[in-house]
Amino acid sequence: MKIRIGLLIASKVEIRFIGVFHNDKSEIITGDYTYDARNLTAKEEIFIPEIPDSSFFEVKNIIIGKDFHWQRKETQRFKGNLILRNNGKDITLINILSVEDYLVSVISSEMCANASLEFLKAHAVISRSWVVARILHRNTTNLLNNNGMIDTPNERIRWYDDSQHIGFDVCADDHCQRYQGVTRITNHNAINAVKATEGIILTYKGEIADTRFSKCCGGAFEKFENCWDDTPHPYLAPGIDYISANINKHSKFDLTKEENTQSWIETEPTAFCNTQNREVLSQVLNVYDLETTDFYRWKKEYTPIELSEIVRERSGIDFGMILHLIPMQRGVSGRIIRLKIVGSKRTMVIGKELEIRRILSRSHLYSSAFTITKEITSSSTDSNYKFIFHGAGWGHGVGLCQIGAAMMAHKGYNYKDILHHYYRDCELLHISRL
Repeated sequence: MKIRIGLLIASKVEIRFIGVFHNDKSEIITGDYTYDARNLTAKEEIFIPEIPDSSFFEVKNIIIGKDFHWQRKETQRFKGNLILRNNGKDITLINILSVEDYLVSVISSEMCANASLEFLKAHAVISRSWVVARILHRNTTNLLNNNGMIDTPNERIRWYDDSQHIGFDVCADDHCQRYQGVTRITNHNAINAVKATEGIILTYKGEIADTRFSKCCGGAFEKFENCWDDTPHPYLAPGIDYISANINKHSKFDLTKEENTQSWIETEPTAFCNTQNREVLSQVLNVYDLETTDFYRWKKEYTPIELSEIVRERSGIDFGMILHLIPMQRGVSGRIIRLKIVGSKRTMVIGKELEIRRILSRSHLYSSAFTITKEITSSSTDSNYKFIFHGAGWGHGVGLCQIGAAMMAHKGYNYKDILHHYYRDCELLHISRL
């Protein structure tokens, strides 16, 4: 099975062909090339390596972490075929290769290639499940939910999903799964993990499971419907990121209640992802991820002027001066899914999880599992208060928690244990060779 990955869309692209490639005119292509959408006559050109295992192409200025706090550009190296598609304004670069080769790159890009084998095997299974579902259903809406939005004068509830891309199956960034070519495949661990789980996917009642994952759940799992459309996924159930009788008192916390969420975040309860183990974190996190040190619990402060400017820029709505932020509804992990913003000019409720994170930060807040304190200050400016967020986790908290899963592997759990912890009542199924 082949997959088409959208690498880059830009008006001009710079590519270095390492080894010999042939285009669809049977011309030999090797070395450095610059393609400008305005100067190209062909709408599409295909480049095929003469020797697939020893020929590569490098692309400059690929954006990673788009709109997140670690956004940057990189030069990345890829194997497989390349399609250059031109619409006269922009060029789209599409990489074509086998699903299994794609997975080796994904699990080396989502985390480090030298992560523990059981953790990489677990991630290979969920990454395979996710992408196979999208390929098999590329011409249907089953398992693919369009971005949704409820927009009224008093409420904006929006969710973002992996709707079908035009001309390719998945993109190369966090919107789908991180795919950074062969750049970060630094040893055989990722290759061995993919081979050991070849053809294995996760299913629920005969259907391929929607295997969501996030960086750090913050200690509690969130429901699917609190982050995306209102379709329950029973296997993506609420729960605590731990397996122990000692956690029972925490598992009884109803984190949809404000007072319980505050206690949960302030006390930093035991969880697999509650770790400062640098050995484990360095396996899970690539260099740019390690720039972030406060995964499990974090703090953010805003002056009302700063926050008001950010909200206006990110939402396109002028609330005036932000006066109050009031959680109206929390999910089962304590994540805010409906937030009332009270400004001097207007009041409005926003949601769901990612929209709240997007609007309250110039990149994205780590998660929407945060408490809000309005603290009086001695400032001599027009405002004498500030907002303080105390938060938990990094990401939506649905499905596998990458840091938690890595710690489980570190503690001796195998990949099947890890998968059953995060995807309840799911089964492993071996499908035909991809």
